[in-house]
Amino acid sequence: MWSVIVALPAVQAEFGVARSAASLPYTVSMISFGFGSILMGRLSDRFGIFVPVVGGTIGLGLGYAVASQATSLTQFALAQGLLVGFSGSIAFAPLIADTSLWFTRRRGIAVSIIASGSYLAGTVWPPVIQSLIDTGGWRRAYLVIAVFCVVTMLPLSLALRRRSPLGETSSTGVHAARASRPLGMSPAALQAILVIAGLSCCVAMSMPQVHIVAYCGDLGHGAARGARMLSLMLGFGIVSRLASGWICDRIGGRRTLLLGSSLQALALVLFIPFNGLASLYVLSALFGLVQGGIVPAYAVIIREVFPPEEAGVRVGTVLMATVFGMALGGWMSGAIFDLTGSYQAAFLNGFLWNLLNVGIAVSLLRRPGARDTFPATEGSP
Repeated sequence: MWSVIVALPAVQAEFGVARSAASLPYTVSMISFGFGSILMGRLSDRFGIFVPVVGGTIGLGLGYAVASQATSLTQFALAQGLLVGFSGSIAFAPLIADTSLWFTRRRGIAVSIIASGSYLAGTVWPPVIQSLIDTGGWRRAYLVIAVFCVVTMLPLSLALRRRSPLGETSSTGVHAARASRPLGMSPAALQAILVIAGLSCCVAMSMPQVHIVAYCGDLGHGAARGARMLSLMLGFGIVSRLASGWICDRIGGRRTLLLGSSLQALALVLFIPFNGLASLYVLSALFGLVQGGIVPAYAVIIREVFPPEEAGVRVGTVLMATVFGMALGGWMSGAIFDLTGSYQAAFLNGFLWNLLNVGIAVSLLRRPGARDTFPATEGSP
């Protein structure tokens, strides 16, 4: 997920394009990643997680190899976006959905551990990839990544061959019953509300994550310090996701969503009056510490109210909305900065989107609990 961001300056320099054009591969990757979450989730619902993981791994290796041989930005964007972005989606929403099928009492922490992988990658891999680019160029770095994905992920996928108890029984019709009115709404209405919630929370979340480096540069603190703040934010995000998973197992997905969303709104507001160097370090850590549990909470909510055989596609759809929210919010904050010459209005815009998410979380919490629940088999962890 982070390779295209790290490689962006080198790719821009080689192809001689503007920064906006060089950012296109990232945009295409995120769009493909979002749609891949749904399609891979549907495959997982039908065949189990093993088949899409193997296919996604092969697609990743192929995508990086093809991208490394691109002779134009268009070729690079297509390989990076349509192959790497789409194939890489298997390691997020579908894997989270499948994990949720194996757990009942500790579902929150299990889902949060899987969801922490992307934040851990954001902490570990960028300096490694940058070192590969510095020593051998971005093309060789992409070839190394292609080989690494295949030789590590294919053996690991063997551990996922067995379908979860719920996956097996769902395919035989034991869990064929549907919740006709989850939380007192139609399934389509609840799905749409969760999609809007996912979009709104991540429009807000994207403001510090996408623009903290540029923000620090504009304030005179330097881009290098902004990069450290981003790493700090993602590092504390791991802590946040694990802690939120533990909380989720005790208070449920809807309450965890409300708690995380409210704290994220508070952290966003604090960015407006405080812009000193020490303050931004503290706020970056605080923001990472409060926002990491929001996205995994959606997976838990879905498992609480929807049948297990629908977990892959429903979780994939909501997490697709979170990816689109990050993309939309990143662009929107940049556009607001271009119009106003300041990030203050962009932080306020993120706060208003966050209020929409808080309102949805409150409304979901006030809905009657679903009569139909879909637990794992008796005795599962």
